[in-house]
Amino acid sequence: MPVYQQPLTFHTRGRQSLDITREVARIIGDSGITTGTCHVFQHHTSASLLITENADPDVRRDLETILARLAPDGDPAYRHDMEGDDDMAAHARAMLTHNDLTLPVTRGRPALGTWQGIFLWEHRYAGHDRRLTVTVQGE
Repeated sequence: MPVYQQPLTFHTRGRQSLDITREVARIIGDSGITTGTCHVFQHHTSASLLITENADPDVRRDLETILARLAPDGDPAYRHDMEGDDDMAAHARAMLTHNDLTLPVTRGRPALGTWQGIFLWEHRYAGHDRRLTVTVQGE
């Protein structure tokens, strides 16, 4: 079974969700694989990946509001704050979400729902270079 792997790097501009659907779809197309799976892994502990609605950006803003309640910045109970108020909160947010995603590949494309997109979610205030590995496997 053929396997194709390619790295991706994105520079975030601080806390935000960045639509990476096109880049993942391009790698799937480049792989030549028409039926199989695509695995996306991000190599960081203060960012995450998600599949969510791509039509209304309020969905992602509301998800940020929810995570802010679950893992608030600067909580005095946190011990790990070497890199600032967002340090431990960013790690908790990443732990509550996903470091990786697996999606089906159908007819050489990601088999996403009509309103779904793939997003890299930066949990830090400052921008960072985020490294991902995309692996496509199938036939």
